[in-house]
Order: sequence, then C-alpha cells, then structure tokens
Amino acid sequence: MKIGSISNEIVTPLETTGGTKKTESFSETLKKQLGEVNELQLAAEKASEELALGEAENIHEVMIQTEEAKLALELTVQVRNKVLEAYQDIMKMQI
Repeated sequence: MKIGSISNEIVTPLETTGGTKKTESFSETLKKQLGEVNELQLAAEKASEELALGEAENIHEVMIQTEEAKLALELTVQVRNKVLEAYQDIMKMQI
C-alpha cells in the first residue's frame, strides 16, 4: 500500500477508468480488507459444512479454502498487533 499524502486522513491512490487518481481513506481500506477476510472465513465455514454433510466434491478445495481463511486471519491479527504496538510507542513519546 502506498501512502499518497499525509494529512488529517491517510489516503492511498486508486486508479480509475479515466486515468485520474481517486483517494481512499485508511479506514475505508481497512474496512474493505476486513470484509474480504470475513468473506474468506464464511466461505471456508460453508465449505467445511458441505464437507461434513457429504455435499463437497473435492476435499482438497475445502482444505485450500480453510487454509486461506486461516492465513488471512493470522495476517490480520499480526497487522493489528503491529498497529497497537506503534500506537503504544507513540503514546510513550515525550513531547
């Protein structure tokens, strides 16, 4: 993720169809990414449920979906930990 500018709001550049750049706030980016992680979790849960009911045709696909969801969640937790650590470091700074 590139940081386009630093101001009151952290923004990332996005390419649009007209060649102009549109910005997306940090909170919007975070919400979008968390939504994707949630979708992976729900898809993995559904695939596991289908496997348990005998409806899944390929156990390998279920395992891949489950592992993708697990890795996405682990990455999310690590990013959260780093953000909290950075916040705590900033709060410890003396002005």
